[in-house]
Amino acid sequence: MESLGARLARLRKERGYTQAELADKVGLIQALVSDYECDKLRMHAEMVLRFAQALGVSTDELLGRKAVKEKSSPRTARLLKRLQPIESLPRPDQRAVLKFVDALLASRGNGHARRK
Repeated sequence: MESLGARLARLRKERGYTQAELADKVGLIQALVSDYECDKLRMHAEMVLRFAQALGVSTDELLGRKAVKEKSSPRTARLLKRLQPIESLPRPDQRAVLKFVDALLASRGNGHARRK
């Protein structure tokens, strides 16, 4: 059975975060994330909530009470992480980025339909 610390480490890696990046997202230092992942520290309720939110999973998933719905490769996670800032761009800029991606995929023969 996977420990909470091991599950935390796995979820972090699946999402393409380093310990330092996750620590920054939850307001800790990297050494504490390492201690949680090695099960040296017991995670209290507030930390469960903060880690779950930072990793984009439910508290049940983090605690191992519910299977994680979708696993992504570290490569996919890194790509998604790089694309997240696009959401903060103005709508016209978002459309321009998507238009570029659609054109690139179409030129490679990936056949993805253009989204509006």
